[in-house]
Amino acid sequence: MVFNFKVFKKCSPNGKITVYLGKRDFVDHVSGVEPIDGVVLLDSEYLNGRKVYGQVVCSFRYGREEDEVMGLNFQKDLFFANEQIYPATKKDENLTKLQERLIKKLGSNAFPFTFQLPTTAPGSITLQPGAEDAGQPCGVNYYVKIFTGESDTDRSHKRSTVALGIRKIQYAPSKMGRQPCTVVRKDFMLSPGELELEVTLDKQLYHHDEKIAVNICIRNHSNKLVKKIKAMVQQGVDISVFQNGQFRSTVAEMETAEGCPVQPGSSLSKVIYLKPTLSSNKDRRGIALDGQLKHESTNLASTTLLPSQDTDAFGIVVSYTVKVKLYLGALSGELAAELPFVLMHPKPTGKSVCRADSTADVETFHQESVDCPETIPE
Repeated sequence: MVFNFKVFKKCSPNGKITVYLGKRDFVDHVSGVEPIDGVVLLDSEYLNGRKVYGQVVCSFRYGREEDEVMGLNFQKDLFFANEQIYPATKKDENLTKLQERLIKKLGSNAFPFTFQLPTTAPGSITLQPGAEDAGQPCGVNYYVKIFTGESDTDRSHKRSTVALGIRKIQYAPSKMGRQPCTVVRKDFMLSPGELELEVTLDKQLYHHDEKIAVNICIRNHSNKLVKKIKAMVQQGVDISVFQNGQFRSTVAEMETAEGCPVQPGSSLSKVIYLKPTLSSNKDRRGIALDGQLKHESTNLASTTLLPSQDTDAFGIVVSYTVKVKLYLGALSGELAAELPFVLMHPKPTGKSVCRADSTADVETFHQESVDCPETIPE
């Protein structure tokens, strides 16, 4: 029986080094990250006295390129893996099925590599640039770099270097948490009674493009009037490089006076539906997006899940909250309640899907076998 399996392929400018990867998305399961496994095909000329190294580079840009003056640099490159691929310093006996079949197909000039990312490595996230911004957008990007040199610290030559972009992503957990619910109250200095606001979400975990049902219950035991209700979804972004690098952006909102004013001694229950999407936040600077490969659509960034013991996360951490505000007038002020929730992609039930960008080709190999490795459809 003949099976097809597809891999991502990229060559160096001089055509002497070719990298093959089975996929471009590597899942962070919080407790561990999927290994990055692939194969390097070397030209026969490079087998005599040349050394080939492989690295996984995390490029963290936290400032605009046009602001880099007087020697300032707003980018950090972190090397999460560094290994000599040829000549191999150790024999890798635990080859994946994809590596075995690629080596069998490509011949003796093919050499496997496997890199492991730590659980502390940040996720792939991009901050949306403004309409007038130029240059590389801020965010966290990963790429696998294969190059020749005398040591792994040598400055690589562009003609003999391959850099293939990858992503570190997370999927929604299989178990949902408790249903979010909060109750806040406000009393008034010169009047008796208090105003009570109860906010409940129908669940804790939402998937992208899913409507969020915000259940609002107002109990007015004061002598004030509730004139207007506003509900919004706020995206929180925490950039670890800066001490004050936390900011919030409203990505969905609705304001209504239906059922208002809420008179003293009365109550009101209503449901407001919110849907945070990228299409309603186009060209808004600073909105966090899921990291993307070239020519590929993206969406609002997913919630960042961190290990419970990780109190000092690196990179960009994204969170979401629903905020409800009651407006009582200029003199009485307002009452607000917040509820955190999780916004993520569901774990795929089938095989991973990842498109190639303009610098990487998808190549199909034919293999006669009863076992088929992970298939990546176009």
